[in-house]
Amino acid sequence: MNFRKNKSLFLFLLPGLILYTIFFIVPTVNALIYSFTDWDGISPEFNVVGIENYVQLVTNDSIFLKAFVNNIKFMLFVLIFQTLFSLIFAMFLIKNTKTNIFLRALYFFPTILSSVSVAFIWTFIYDPNMGMLNSVLSTLNLDFLQQNWLGNENIAIYSIAVTQVWFHTGQMLIIFVAGLQAIPKDLYEVADMEGAGRWSRFRFVTWPMIAPSATIVMAYTTIQSFKAFDLIFAMTRGGPNYSTEILATLIYSTAFRSFEFGYASAQSVLFMIVIAVITVIQFRLLRASRVQE
Repeated sequence: MNFRKNKSLFLFLLPGLILYTIFFIVPTVNALIYSFTDWDGISPEFNVVGIENYVQLVTNDSIFLKAFVNNIKFMLFVLIFQTLFSLIFAMFLIKNTKTNIFLRALYFFPTILSSVSVAFIWTFIYDPNMGMLNSVLSTLNLDFLQQNWLGNENIAIYSIAVTQVWFHTGQMLIIFVAGLQAIPKDLYEVADMEGAGRWSRFRFVTWPMIAPSATIVMAYTTIQSFKAFDLIFAMTRGGPNYSTEILATLIYSTAFRSFEFGYASAQSVLFMIVIAVITVIQFRLLRASRVQE
């Protein structure tokens, strides 16, 4: 049906457009405006400070830099292992047998839990005194591996990253299963006729065909990693010594603890730019790899 001839069809777009405008466009524009001010979030009056907030962030804010580095560490760890595990599990569970369907549901189950519930479960697992992880290591006579998993500045961010991987691997698995099941079997038959081994089958058949699914998984995982506020806040609140502080938790602290809403808005704008740049880079790299194949 031609939209130009029947303009009333545009009315069906209005509810979604209104909601998108209210909950995304307006807050985004407001954040951009307030990022050039010193608004405290309470007072009706504020001063325009220009790019001062951005200059401060880039040149003289060590905590922001540390949060950014922590976010990159967290994102890379989750991106690599969550994508890898979800793809491996999907390849083993591709057939629609009763056992595989049950295992898919089992792996997907953590995804339906709330982030706070997952945080409490894993905080208990990581507990240095009563936690299951250290108890298992002690039972296996691996006491030298015991750690204060959330209290050690060197490994705390990776401990939370493991939780994030456990939390969402099942969700990404479903996407890969759908992509794998959509691959025509004829392609594998031709590959077998050509004498291709397992690695060649994966490289020249499987990977190019599931590249769109991989793009979705990697983009979604990246965004999840930068938005893991609730999980980190519930487990460590950014500590110890800012070792698990990421951009999302830092923005919250700046706005609702220090009441520097103008400065927090500048952090939010840079936050959005970082996510956009990383996502675009991922899309281009994946597209380039598909072209080379």
